[in-house]
Amino acid sequence: MGDTTSSDMRNMRILAALPLLFGAGCVNISAPDKPIQINLNINVTQEVVYRLDNEAKSLIKQNPGIF
Repeated sequence: MGDTTSSDMRNMRILAALPLLFGAGCVNISAPDKPIQINLNINVTQEVVYRLDNEAKSLIKQNPGIF
């Protein structure tokens, strides 16, 4: 038995694991009794960046009551 290849070893491992997989029992999946609550702490910060071209700046300076 000294001439085992890697595929033979892999097959042996799979065969050895089969009883564990099938003998694991039954899996039960059910919905929870209480509603699921997800609490999120969110901090939203907004930064507004504006740029005015030189013509608009001079127009605002000449007419400060425009806005």
